[in-house]
Amino acid sequence: VSALGVEEQRVLVLVDITSPRDAWRGVGDGYRLEASFVLWEEKEVLQVPAGALFRTGDRFAVYVVEKGRAKSRTVEIGRRNGLAAQLLSGLKEGETVILHPGDTLAEGKKVRAR
Repeated sequence: VSALGVEEQRVLVLVDITSPRDAWRGVGDGYRLEASFVLWEEKEVLQVPAGALFRTGDRFAVYVVEKGRAKSRTVEIGRRNGLAAQLLSGLKEGETVILHPGDTLAEGKKVRAR
């Protein structure tokens, strides 16, 4: 547990670096690196920010903005990470969702974009 009370779990990872050697030539043994791993990739995926999702029973929903009012919409999600979720159904491309809707937001409440 760190000084901030966060439990850290570190693991040894062996990787093959695919970028040109000149990009990482100065990296030596014992260096600390940060990396991103692509676990899944697909083209033409409709996504929604994870912060727009909320639970309604055993399903997920989002609030969309329709004619200046909040409207709850049940959605079906696929793959997700901490930042976004793949949308399988429930929204169309270009619809505006409300990020971090909060407990005071209700169906039909007037809203405006910031």
